[in-house]
Formats: sequence, C-alpha cells, structure tokens
Amino acid sequence: MPARTDTNLHGLSRRAVLLALTASALPRHAWAQASAGVPSEASAAISQARLAGSGDFRYFGFLVYHATLWVGPQGLGAELGDTPFALQLRYARSLKGADIASRSEEEMRKLGEGTPQQRAAWLQAMQRLFPDVTDGDTLTGVFTPAGALPAQTRFYFNGALRGAENGVAFARAFFSIWLSPQTPAPGLRRDLLANLGEQSTRP
Repeated sequence: MPARTDTNLHGLSRRAVLLALTASALPRHAWAQASAGVPSEASAAISQARLAGSGDFRYFGFLVYHATLWVGPQGLGAELGDTPFALQLRYARSLKGADIASRSEEEMRKLGEGTPQQRAAWLQAMQRLFPDVTDGDTLTGVFTPAGALPAQTRFYFNGALRGAENGVAFARAFFSIWLSPQTPAPGLRRDLLANLGEQSTRP
C-alpha cells in the first residue's frame, strides 16, 4: 500500500520535516501493537470502551504519529460532543508543544471553528496543555459530554493528566481536525472511523 501523504496536520514544523527526511519510520507492526489496549485514561472515562479505528499520519511517507480513537457502546454520535470518546496520538518525531498548539489553532481556523476570540483563548489553553514530545510519547485527549459536570476535554501526556479545557465548542473545534468530513487528512479520518461503519460526524 503506498504511503499516505496527508500534510500539515497538528504541529509539523519545518524542523520536524527535516528530521523526518533524515530518520527512518518505525515498523508499522510496532504501532499496531502499541494501540492494541485501551489506555487507562480512556477506560476510566468511557464505559465499555472499544476501538473505533487507528491509522498513521505521514509526511512525504515518513511517520509523524499513529492515531487511535476509542468510543463507548453508542459510538461517536451524529455530532461531536454527543458521546464520550478518546483520541490518542503516539508520536514518532520530536515536536515542540508550542508548534502543536499553533498548528491546531490554524487548522481550527481553516475549518471555520469558533470565533477569533474563542480561538485566541483556545490557543492559550493549548499552549499550556501541550508539552514538547519526542519519539514514543503519547498525547491523549479524552472528551466527556455534559452531565453532572460540564462537558470537558482532558489531556494526558504519557498517561499523566496535564489539564483540561471545558466546553463542547472547544471539543468540536479541536477533534474536528481529525474527525470532521472537512479534515485535511481524510485518509486518516477513514482509518479512525473504520470500525464504526459509515458513521460520520458533522463539522
């Protein structure tokens, strides 16, 4: 299968591109093994968590991260924010947290998510929440819909809680980067939703 060339998704800086061109991608089977189990941060928030799908994000054929999506019995829902889910990125490159945050805000803007004021506030939150990452690190976003507590997205770095951002608007804007039909990485979206049939989420 030819390598997917989805580009410019989630913090890939020029420096990271240069690193990608001089380093070897890890074997695919290693990432398949890494995504086999549900992480504790996901299972704690999602009853009967199950794998929705997983896939690689590559830049000019070089692996940047492996993404895995977990959902509950109700799946992802007709619209992001209806049900709990968790998205984990296992990085294969070194990236600055500030670059991940700025790229995320840029993709939100391209997707038409949020107002300029909202995105400015979200950028500040992401700069606080996203650490620098290196090969093998995981960053997991766990969304829980409103109930006894407000809707919230919690972020975990290598399984340790980094912090949270409240609100469905942020969750929809952030996770739409991967899950919206308008995502810049449609191949990866298809992989993430592979076990959910033809289910789609509105942007």
